[in-house]
Amino acid sequence: MIINTEIDKKGNQFPSKVISCDKEVDTFYFKTENNVTLQLTIIRGSILRFRFSTTFNFEKDFSYAIDEDASRGYNTLEYKEEKDYYVIVTSNVICHIHKADLRSEIFDAVDKKLICEDESGFHWEENYENGGNIVKMSKLAHDAESYYGMGDKPVNANLRGKRFENWVTDSYAYTKHTDPLYKSIPFYTGLHNNKAYGIFFDNSFRSFFDFCHERRQVTSFWAQGGEMNYYFIYGPTMSEVVSRYTNLTGTPELPPMWTLGFHQCKWSYYPESKVREITSKFRELQIPCDAIYLDIDYMDGFRCFTWNKEYFPDPKKMVSDLEKDGFKTVAIIDPGIKIDEDYDIYQQGIENDYFCKRADGPYMKGKVWPGECYFPDYTNPKVRKWWSGLFKELIDDIGVKGVWNDMNEPAVMEVPNKTFPDDVRHDYDGHYCSHRKAHNIYGMQMARATYEGLKKYSYPERPFVITRSAYSGTQRYSSTWTGDNVATWEHLWVANVQVQRMCMSGYSFTGSDIGGFAEQPTGELYTRWIQLGVFHPFCRAHSSGDHGDQEPWSFDEEVIGIVRKFIEIRYQLLPYLYTAFWKYIRHGVPILKSLVIYDQEDTQTHFRSDEFIFGDKILVCPILEQNATGRRMYIPRGNWYNFWDDTIISGGRETRVEADLDSMPLFIKEGAIIPKFPVQQYVGEKQIDELTLDVYFKEGKEKSEIYEDANDGYDYNKGRYSLRSFELNGKKDKLTIQQHKLGTFITAYETFKIRIHGLPFKINKIYIDGEKANSADVKVNGVNSITITKNFNNLQIVGE
Repeated sequence: MIINTEIDKKGNQFPSKVISCDKEVDTFYFKTENNVTLQLTIIRGSILRFRFSTTFNFEKDFSYAIDEDASRGYNTLEYKEEKDYYVIVTSNVICHIHKADLRSEIFDAVDKKLICEDESGFHWEENYENGGNIVKMSKLAHDAESYYGMGDKPVNANLRGKRFENWVTDSYAYTKHTDPLYKSIPFYTGLHNNKAYGIFFDNSFRSFFDFCHERRQVTSFWAQGGEMNYYFIYGPTMSEVVSRYTNLTGTPELPPMWTLGFHQCKWSYYPESKVREITSKFRELQIPCDAIYLDIDYMDGFRCFTWNKEYFPDPKKMVSDLEKDGFKTVAIIDPGIKIDEDYDIYQQGIENDYFCKRADGPYMKGKVWPGECYFPDYTNPKVRKWWSGLFKELIDDIGVKGVWNDMNEPAVMEVPNKTFPDDVRHDYDGHYCSHRKAHNIYGMQMARATYEGLKKYSYPERPFVITRSAYSGTQRYSSTWTGDNVATWEHLWVANVQVQRMCMSGYSFTGSDIGGFAEQPTGELYTRWIQLGVFHPFCRAHSSGDHGDQEPWSFDEEVIGIVRKFIEIRYQLLPYLYTAFWKYIRHGVPILKSLVIYDQEDTQTHFRSDEFIFGDKILVCPILEQNATGRRMYIPRGNWYNFWDDTIISGGRETRVEADLDSMPLFIKEGAIIPKFPVQQYVGEKQIDELTLDVYFKEGKEKSEIYEDANDGYDYNKGRYSLRSFELNGKKDKLTIQQHKLGTFITAYETFKIRIHGLPFKINKIYIDGEKANSADVKVNGVNSITITKNFNNLQIVGE
């Protein structure tokens, strides 16, 4: 007879005394008296994985976030047992595991200084409602420790004192401090005493992070299910932390260069005559643009993979004509499949059982743009294969060049929680689960399936996908944008901090809806947003048609001229930006660098949110206030050239910079060599017959790089690329530039036009590879401008 049916709710539980430690190659197992096990794996000398179990056994090891090609291995691994703790030593860190309670401490292996230590460490609470545990981790915060990262959170760069939730959410017209948003990237970087480390909590359940918000000296993170499974990543520089995290979660293919141009989008451009009108106007006004987007109105009743033949009677011809004029077409595809027995895609999904189901068997039904819909389970490999095959007609036959995945949080209309109920079931690649676990990765797996389809049917060209929802690792498959923002000055500020934060969260191919999606910007706001957007990795203007027109010519002639001027600057800087993308893909280097990443030793950078480094040589600071004719900004340490007039300013201080509407604060790092293209209306419009190199003199040494390939295709993976490394060495009466080239790609141009800024002497003699140059070797274009062969090894310019 049952006489007491009340569940014994135990509250927080903690590991007890360690009773054993076993080592298997690169992994240590620490077991406690109360059956907790810590699995500590040495991924690299600088990366440790901590994984806890409270039930003797671990779940099957599986992650959508970790890249299968991530680097592994170490040079040093030592282990010993002390009285109160175990010691694990790599070439980078020393880790102590305390015998009393499994708490950890991690030290720098060189100077033995403390980097990170547990407060309570791992603890858990049984989840009686849903099963499993609520898993928790708390760590002590150091004095003046700062925190960065976490994806698209719309707050100041430094996260200390704040608390966040990770649950990807359709957040139309969100505001500063709205949380959660469209991304779940549970990765942050901590910085104190000039040492940086990262924590990646790889758990796809709803999770939370508290950066000294509840308790001033404690940082904690927890999830409502799954395992306590996190990676500790040591720098000691922030750039190294971000690079190693990015390597762990992966980088994409190098994007085709046209995707780095300017893109124009609206909800919606239709019918076909409207699309042609928009693209023709760009060419008429000579405003460069590479892509035009088709939102949901191109479809037949919003049915994915269909065309409204009244609006677009011959989409193949339209797409072809647009491409001849330099426009690539990008089309939207949402996850909701309309319930319609006469709709082929719906029929296939039903026949093959590809749609998500509720716990008791019925399909997950929700209302989105087509009306009532079912939703594919992209966590099922069979569904992803089916989905990728659906792109054959759109890509291979019609010729669409990119696909835009929207509404993939997944968003559902007219329900309180805006998404699926928790009881929806998912395959999760054979690790069956509820939506509680799959929600945050649903959009990622849709983007993955889309990417696989485009990679197959775009071949031999590279694919282009853009997604709204993302989890860590989604950057392997897709670019992204910051969602449904608003045409306000506050949102211009938000766009700036969000894209910087995404870049320091391993997701560099990011931009915002330039001008704001909701509501209508003034000409001034639109212009200032263009000025910011051309220095973002992804550059797209997008708006809701409900709020009026938002093309560059929707304002006045002054706005048109300024917009043209800044988009032309982006197109001139394409070889510089393409090189920055190569560094991101190859080395995990963020394309935008907040000042704290650029110079963490300078504590003045730790709370700066507005300024950033574009690539590694250009300092950008947008104007973020109405009616401003300039602003105060922080100049990083070193000397910087004003982009507009070549005046030199010394950094390490805050100063006012004047900037009327047709300008913005832009500076070039002393010693930089910046490659430039001629202005084009679209990528590939002109054959590049000569590459301009803007050289900014420095008394001292500075290195620069230029990466080039065919701008599309996969031959770059076979060595058909050109990587030029330049070392500048400036003296009072001499400038030397050494060049070293790798790769087998041969550029079409044969000469460099070298323009030297700030040269402190008058040119007297020029030597190329040790030989005095004559008029056949060097063409003098004017003061401090020369044209020479691209194949020099050593260029010396000597003063009088």
